[in-house]
Amino acid sequence: QVQLVESGGGLVQPGGSLRPSCAASGSIFSINSLAWYRQAPGKQRELVAAVTLGGITNYVDSVKGRFTVSRDNAKNTAFLQMNSLKPEDTAVYYCNADIRTTPSVSYNYWGQGTQVTVSS
Repeated sequence: QVQLVESGGGLVQPGGSLRPSCAASGSIFSINSLAWYRQAPGKQRELVAAVTLGGITNYVDSVKGRFTVSRDNAKNTAFLQMNSLKPEDTAVYYCNADIRTTPSVSYNYWGQGTQVTVSS
């Protein structure tokens, strides 16, 4: 059994910063890609940022230069450093990971989400 648990969301003023984290636990052989998605009320879930096992990153255009995705492979943890936050960044942020439970078996997992609210 594998679990992804996010933490570190919250309420912040415009221009502020947050650093949510996503910790994977359970029967893990290795973690391939790690990604952060977000879903605002009334909108579809969108990919925000992703990082491969080798450290290659990609971002949605709206967060480039403000958000940084990273991972600690030793701790099976991913981070999303969010700076210069804007009200339009308000959403539930979800962690997603492709995890190998054995050398030949992999599954896709979602976390439960963490609320990020940017408001004055």
